[in-house]
Amino acid sequence: MSTPTKKPGSATGKRSRLYWGVPAALVALVLVVLLAKWMTGQPGVQSFLAEYPGHSELPEGAPVGFPAWLAWQHFLNAFFLLLIIRTGWQVRTTTRPSGHWTRNNKGLIKTKNPPTKITLELWFHLTLDALWILNGLVFAVLLFATGQWMRIVPTSWDAIPNALSAALQYASLNWPTDNGWVNYNALQLLTYFATVFIAAPLAFISGIRTSPAWPKKAAALNKAYPMELARAIHFPVMIYFVAFIVVHVFLVLATGALRNLNHMYGANDGGGWLGFWIFLASVVVMVAAWFLARPIFLRPIASLMGKVSR
Repeated sequence: MSTPTKKPGSATGKRSRLYWGVPAALVALVLVVLLAKWMTGQPGVQSFLAEYPGHSELPEGAPVGFPAWLAWQHFLNAFFLLLIIRTGWQVRTTTRPSGHWTRNNKGLIKTKNPPTKITLELWFHLTLDALWILNGLVFAVLLFATGQWMRIVPTSWDAIPNALSAALQYASLNWPTDNGWVNYNALQLLTYFATVFIAAPLAFISGIRTSPAWPKKAAALNKAYPMELARAIHFPVMIYFVAFIVVHVFLVLATGALRNLNHMYGANDGGGWLGFWIFLASVVVMVAAWFLARPIFLRPIASLMGKVSR
């Protein structure tokens, strides 16, 4: 009796990659820290760090602190993005959909052709996308209306060497001075800029291309922007957002959790517990939404906007 051959994608193969991958990643991190410590001990690098301490000066008149609306926007962005990542992964990996949804061709949105029938998972993903984009538009308007844009948009070329300086300081575990209430360091500045003004638009334009809303008969447009290109962009952008969230949460908690949480949720620069309790409540809401995002709860909501079928 022959022994069955294990497929490359089997559970055993995945466990083996995880078994070796985790120690390899830890060794790589240790090597990065050692290399950074050696580099920051060199006279030339020390001179570079002295000239570029890790942050750029803000333009005159830049606001100080975080208004309450920014705290709400932060929570809503995190809430929608978490569920978007969850549903995006479901859309990518689900082989047997839990149901299907067809839009009612009535009301404000009417089309000549019959609406496309999509899976319930894709409907929820697209609904979250629309809410996230709407929230992002409100965020952008308030960002520029209040001057808060100056805190996350680089206005000087020295942001690049300062970002490199901050990266070296992080890697050497001699972390740059943190005073986010007044001014982000340059690495944070460039990361937030890339997230808001590059990654988010890329997620939108690649997502809309792969959605049923994209015109199928626009031959020239589809040739100029093929589906394969959109898919090649959309998944890596999702990976970027996952990595951003992991690193962002880690640094928030590791560089003065109470003060950082007060900045982000309590709209104050104190060291009290207000921001922590608001943050904890937001986590409870997000965890509840994660577990409630199931077909039994989604079907009644989806049926308000279209026909739900098996």
